[in-house]
Amino acid sequence: MTAYKHLQTLKELVTLHGGPGFEHDVRARIQQAFGEYTSDLRVDTLGNLIGLVQGSGEQRRPRILLSAHMDEIALVVTRIEEGGFLRVTQAGGFDPRTLVGQEVYVHTQSGRLFGIVGSKPPHLTAPEERGKAAPLEDLFIDLASSEAKVREQVQIGDRVTLAREVYDLRNDRLAGKSLDNRTSVAIILETLEVLRKLHHVADVYVMASVQEEVGVRGAATAAYGIQPDIAIAIDVTFGDFPGQAADEGFTLDGGPAISFGPNLHMKVFRHLTAVAERENIPYQIELSQGPVGADARAFQIARAGIASALIGIPLRYMHTSVETGAYRDIAACGRLLAQYISDVDAATVEDLSCY
Repeated sequence: MTAYKHLQTLKELVTLHGGPGFEHDVRARIQQAFGEYTSDLRVDTLGNLIGLVQGSGEQRRPRILLSAHMDEIALVVTRIEEGGFLRVTQAGGFDPRTLVGQEVYVHTQSGRLFGIVGSKPPHLTAPEERGKAAPLEDLFIDLASSEAKVREQVQIGDRVTLAREVYDLRNDRLAGKSLDNRTSVAIILETLEVLRKLHHVADVYVMASVQEEVGVRGAATAAYGIQPDIAIAIDVTFGDFPGQAADEGFTLDGGPAISFGPNLHMKVFRHLTAVAERENIPYQIELSQGPVGADARAFQIARAGIASALIGIPLRYMHTSVETGAYRDIAACGRLLAQYISDVDAATVEDLSCY
């Protein structure tokens, strides 16, 4: 694989664990990575990590927010069964079809416990059930411990995440459990690396937000507090695969997907696409008919409204243990955002309110 600047950081982030509400380990590593570009870093009340890279020049500098959520989908322990088996519910959007046979970590107050996700074997399944995927309520986690030991170590509400390494694939591609949305943290880092070589008058706020997977909560409060002129959510979209409708997937290695729709500001979208064409950066357009399922949904309606955009890379097999993306798309997205930021000045911001 090509030696990209922040490839190793991304690999480390993908193997860390941080479901909604317990992102602290992931945040600590991102804080270290952001620290290469700014010392102006803080953690707010909800747990968002926010950094500021100051612009130069104008007295009233435009404010641009780049946001990537750092939480991953997780499970939550709801019951301890006879024999020490755990029942769970969602903290995010797992597809139960992908959970059977997975290796997991149960995160307890005393440390994490390794387990496997089990279900009834097909031999013991009624004929009418064999063609159906087992629902989440029929799955359980086996910690290979006695019931007494499990009850001693595990509490209701403990979080569960997938135990999965990150894999290098051909053509600069990666597969792992939480490329959604740690790839977007890498995009921010690549953006800052390119921005070092460019002049920009805008103040750039970089944020690793919390609890996106359960309702864009971190984004809502942070946007209210930062009050940016422009807020760009960076998140993943659906990569193409066999059997998928042509308008539902995007090409890996085809460049970042820039979203367009009523949740997003038309002029920010047009400026991003114009920069991509000017700089010969490949890109794709994603049409979003309604509210987007990303931080931009909260940004648009924060305070008196914020000019918002959504951009990110295509990802195959989203919300599984083998999410797959291309680092070339990450690097291209970073170049695009850096060039866009270098374009923005006070006149750009003033023009956003002129339809």
